[in-house]
Amino acid sequence: MSIASHEDAARSAHAAWQKAVAGVLAKSRRVEVADLPADAEHLLDSTTYDDITVSPLYTAFDERPEGPLPGQFPYLRGRDPHRDVNAGWKVCTRHGSLGDAADDASTLNTQILDSLSNGTSALWLTVGGGGVDPTALPEVLRGVFLELAPLTLDARADVRAAATAVFGVLDSADIDDRAAVDVRLGVSTLTAGLGAAESIELAEALELVRESIGRAETVRTITVEGTVFHNLGGGDAQEIGAAIAAGLEYLRSMTDAGIDISDALRQIEFRFAATDDQFQTIAKFRAARTLWARIAQVCGAPDAGDAPQHAVTSEAMMSQRDPWVNMLRTTLASFGAGVGGADSVTVLPFDAALGGGAAGVSKTFAARIARNTQLLLLEEAHLGRVLDPGAGSWYIEELTSAVAAKAWEFFQTIEASGGFRAAVDDGSLVAAIEKTRAERDSDVAHRVTPLTGVNEFPNLAEAALSPEQTAQQGPATVYRYGRAFEALRDRSDAFLAEHDSRPAVLLVPLGSVAEHNVRTTFASNLLASGGIEAVNPGPLTVDGIAAAVETSGARIAVVCGTDKRYADEAATAVDALRAAGVTQVLLAGPEKIFAGIEGTSRPDGFLTAKVDAVAVLTELLDTLGASK
Repeated sequence: MSIASHEDAARSAHAAWQKAVAGVLAKSRRVEVADLPADAEHLLDSTTYDDITVSPLYTAFDERPEGPLPGQFPYLRGRDPHRDVNAGWKVCTRHGSLGDAADDASTLNTQILDSLSNGTSALWLTVGGGGVDPTALPEVLRGVFLELAPLTLDARADVRAAATAVFGVLDSADIDDRAAVDVRLGVSTLTAGLGAAESIELAEALELVRESIGRAETVRTITVEGTVFHNLGGGDAQEIGAAIAAGLEYLRSMTDAGIDISDALRQIEFRFAATDDQFQTIAKFRAARTLWARIAQVCGAPDAGDAPQHAVTSEAMMSQRDPWVNMLRTTLASFGAGVGGADSVTVLPFDAALGGGAAGVSKTFAARIARNTQLLLLEEAHLGRVLDPGAGSWYIEELTSAVAAKAWEFFQTIEASGGFRAAVDDGSLVAAIEKTRAERDSDVAHRVTPLTGVNEFPNLAEAALSPEQTAQQGPATVYRYGRAFEALRDRSDAFLAEHDSRPAVLLVPLGSVAEHNVRTTFASNLLASGGIEAVNPGPLTVDGIAAAVETSGARIAVVCGTDKRYADEAATAVDALRAAGVTQVLLAGPEKIFAGIEGTSRPDGFLTAKVDAVAVLTELLDTLGASK
């Protein structure tokens, strides 16, 4: 078959698909096909928080030219063409956090060696600020072969002392190939304030840069902490755009201080958040590399534009409620980061959002599950065997290009404000991110964005959390997606502790189970997401309502049934509930059912899939006496 024939066949198949989609959409919308636009399939488009349109299908018509191979500018397909395909990306485990034997260097050393012997291939070590004392680093790193396991420090204001200690360890070590030693000092001066963290001044950071450049080992001083922007609520393109703006600010400071541009570029690494949005995460890491390569190219050193990427599973996506679901979220996140070409990946423990961890779960177990999540992907699913496996996918390539374009646009906005520091100082950077955060919060509140175990399919029977567990974990600037619903659940827990029962609402199912089941299930799920128990007495007649109210003692009731049943019985049911002493009557269904009906027979509110669930549930808890 000729090329022209192939193209004709493709167009014919695509036209047939379009026709089929239009037919289904017309049926579901109860309109004629002729009433739909010619490209009706685009009615199924979705939009990301970066205002990127995602189509329902990508075809050969979306094909893009093949990019350069891995290791070649602009590093779209990865920075290292010689990465060991038997090992894949580096499995990076964090050690030394508060409470993890911070005062006992020997115990911490044992934990690190155990971690390395069980699959960890890179270390992320918290030093100072309540973590391990920098002077204890020789003991902490005893027996660690730094030429085999890259080391990243999180020393914040103590980074000078930590760097001195690490350099001392290296100077006294017998290492044949010092260039194989990979150390990241983790200085994040420009982003520290946004993350409510401490750091050293830029002048001191530049001194460390000079010292690092002069060493025989591979030492990078600067970490551009993109996760800060993610934790504030930014979209993926905003995170990338803000990160490269900060990276450029570091470059300017270094070159202004007389440091060669190639040396300056090789002093920088990036850290980005990986989320459970698999394809967005893949595209994000690919796009970030191309944009930083472009910065390096404009600066005159494209060969030095291959900064490493460290992926960390999102703190913002982690939930306190039903924390076991976080295992699935972090699996998707680490998959996306690894396939997207991150050089190292850190998976947070599934109970990282809970103070002290999940009840009855040891930190050792949580850490092992986090580590093994990656090992399963690498050792059993063999994801590291192929460099950039998403290359050539019409969807991934198009999404990567779109994310890169939006990130570059955001970067240009920051530059137009006078650069990164100016955009932070005038509030424009944070304001843009807050706008995205408000949009996401609204979607979560309206349950447009489902969070399993939080605003969808909550487990109301799970044990109440202690105040220590629900306290903010990590920086105060982490805006977790489910925090509004979890605050409602905290109120329910407090009510349970005081009254030995959950705040409750009576369901009034009208008709048979087949008639009311859809809406009783919807109402129960909605109420449970706010910590409110739905008392379901089973199918009721209007005559049985008074007895159900007396038995339950409920002050609030939700009528559930079909639209047809409502037309016959809803108004009477509302009257019966009020007569039985119920002070607030809601109906699971749209308000149009009661069009033209006023007075006491009209419900006080209507529960639909479009309601602001947080607002509705907050009002219900207020009425039920669950204190804030």
